Amino acid sequence: TLLGFSRSTLSCDYYGKTLKKTSDLKSNACLAPSQPIPAFILKALKKIHPEVTAKYYGCGLVVPECLEGCRLLDLGSGSGRDCYMLSQLVGEKGHVTGIDMTEDQLEVARKYVDHHTQEFGYEKPNVDFVQGYIEALKEAGLKENSFDIIISNCVVNLSPDKRKVLSDAYRVLKDGGELYFSDVYSSSKLSDEIKNHKVLWGECLGGALWWEDLVRLAQEVGFSPPRLVTANVVTVDNMELEAVLGDYKFVSATYRLFKIPKISNKGSLVIYNGNITGFEESLEFDSQYTFKVDEVVEVDGEVASILSHSRFAEEFTFQPPGLPAGCSVKKPKVGTVNPFELVLQLGSATVSSATGGCCGAE
Repeated sequence: TLLGFSRSTLSCDYYGKTLKKTSDLKSNACLAPSQPIPAFILKALKKIHPEVTAKYYGCGLVVPECLEGCRLLDLGSGSGRDCYMLSQLVGEKGHVTGIDMTEDQLEVARKYVDHHTQEFGYEKPNVDFVQGYIEALKEAGLKENSFDIIISNCVVNLSPDKRKVLSDAYRVLKDGGELYFSDVYSSSKLSDEIKNHKVLWGECLGGALWWEDLVRLAQEVGFSPPRLVTANVVTVDNMELEAVLGDYKFVSATYRLFKIPKISNKGSLVIYNGNITGFEESLEFDSQYTFKVDEVVEVDGEVASILSHSRFAEEFTFQPPGLPAGCSVKKPKVGTVNPFELVLQLGSATVSSATGGCCGAE
């Protein structure tokens, strides 16, 4: 549509021409609070060229677990920071593709392919970058059933067609694949005034999806029900923008969506084996489930189906419900898919500071 085209053009201009570095952002919605980063990820980030890091505008850090040997797609890869970090985690036998609509950002990313190949000690690059729109993956030449994991970092909100983003992601994922992404969500449907506000759109707020619409759209295109991982309050310390936003509230949240067969109604007992790099003692799968090594955990049919039909299948031992008397079984805590509810449950620890912002650890 004309409206969609104009918004895409606005985003290209905003992230390619208006913004030259992270400090040029006018609100804190696309920045991130200071939180601990796992040592193995920090090590990978330190190997990335400074120009790539300086021109990266994503919110937080989007790093799913169990990546060795995987084929991974980064939606809205920007200057390539996440791609180069993840290229180290998937290893030389894995591969990372970044897609972005902004030529200026892609130019930075492509400039350092050979540099990072040498820096990581690889014989040949395991990263490539494609120009295109995240709601038009087929047109960008990305084939169906070709990726194990898709990530996205504060980018889906910039698309005028969220349903198409999700349906295209579903199409290019392999069976058992996952869309693991962070983005900004609103407390209710946004007004046209906010949706069409140029600065709010470029700052990740004007295009924010109502969280209930995400839950609905994800399942309509075929994904399993979204699993909520984290949520943080987004604060906007800009009086002019606050006046326009009124009573609308925003959170940044990370969800995981899986492409798996029909969800089973049967729960299971699972035991995590501790073989995932960086998560040798425990795996915080989402806000409801944390799996400690050798601990027997009761999971519902939805999570049992996800674990048994995805890349996590070999990382767990599965047993039918019911153990001999005396065996200890950990019961799950009550889960939620509502990021605003999760923020309230977790308390002030998840509230971003006035100079912080969005989706995770920077």
